[in-house]
Amino acid sequence: MRRFASFREFYPFYLGEHAHPVSRRLHFIGSCGVLALAGVAIWQRNPMWLWAALVCGYAFAWVGHFFFEKNRPATFKHPIYSFIGDWVMFKDILTGRIRF
Repeated sequence: MRRFASFREFYPFYLGEHAHPVSRRLHFIGSCGVLALAGVAIWQRNPMWLWAALVCGYAFAWVGHFFFEKNRPATFKHPIYSFIGDWVMFKDILTGRIRF
């Protein structure tokens, strides 16, 4: 298993694992779903919606990995850096730093 000394070192690897444009789009859609469902959880004052948010985020991401990237999600080996990477990539897509 490859080790990373920092998130800064990990992020280029993370982006390489998300090179396929459809995979990136699926991650972005999943992240939007997570935000929407977290908003519903707050609005409804019902934490069960957070389970739906979790399923939504991972379902879209894993479809991207298994069907388009043909790799295993980085979450399996680097869960914290991967979680951070999802949101940094989301921000980078929103700001135009990464092609959608």
